Amino acid sequence: MPHPLTRRLLSRRRLLIGAGLMLLAPVALADGPWQRLEAASELLGGTTPATEGLVLELPHVSEDGSAVPLTVSFDGSLADDDRLSEIHLFATGNPSPEIASFSLGPAAGLPEISTRVRLNETQQVIAIARTQQGETFATAREVRITVSGCLMRGDDQGPEPLANPRVSLPERFTAGVPGEVRTLISHPMETGLREGSDGETLPRHIIERFTVTLDGEIAFAADLHQSVSANPYLRFHLAPQEDAELVIEWQDDSGESARHEASLSVG
Repeated sequence: MPHPLTRRLLSRRRLLIGAGLMLLAPVALADGPWQRLEAASELLGGTTPATEGLVLELPHVSEDGSAVPLTVSFDGSLADDDRLSEIHLFATGNPSPEIASFSLGPAAGLPEISTRVRLNETQQVIAIARTQQGETFATAREVRITVSGCLMRGDDQGPEPLANPRVSLPERFTAGVPGEVRTLISHPMETGLREGSDGETLPRHIIERFTVTLDGEIAFAADLHQSVSANPYLRFHLAPQEDAELVIEWQDDSGESARHEASLSVG
């Protein structure tokens, strides 16, 4: 058995090591990949985001980097007079790190968004959120990619851009209760980096703006970048308080647009 003095020294050493880990932990959390990526760091503006509350869901491994499912949500607590108003996504290893930025109006109801993204290589995906009162949150997940989704040779003859917009809505909303909305539209979301079947670089052609309005007021909006997958899919929520006229619009960088209109019934 160890000598009593030895036991006391070992016990003291464990306490010191434990205290050291407790002191180091907040520093390690503050120094996340969002501090090392210029686009994310500029968005934070020198502030240190909270690292609890924002949740990012992606597969740990994806064999196809051209369409990686992603969901970002918030389960933290905020002041009664505050709410999450924006969420930004970044990919640290893509040629252009910006993926998408989402704006959530009061009628968005629930800060939970799903989409599909292109990832060029194994890397960190970052989410940063901000509230109306300026509080920031950040999180990150590493995804291992088998086949690049940004630079692989593409198919020149895809579907007609902005064709066949599809929207799934609840038949009836309950006042103030978030209802799930799913949208999908045909579009190549061409990055401007890939080669076509003839070996020539395909020109950039993406949907840049997605907006959802209720009676003319923006409830949800997204600025999309090259890292969003072809045929963009978006799942989000709306929580109208009363019957409203819904307009969803997609706008691409060639000036073309598509539109979907519906009357929402609220019980």
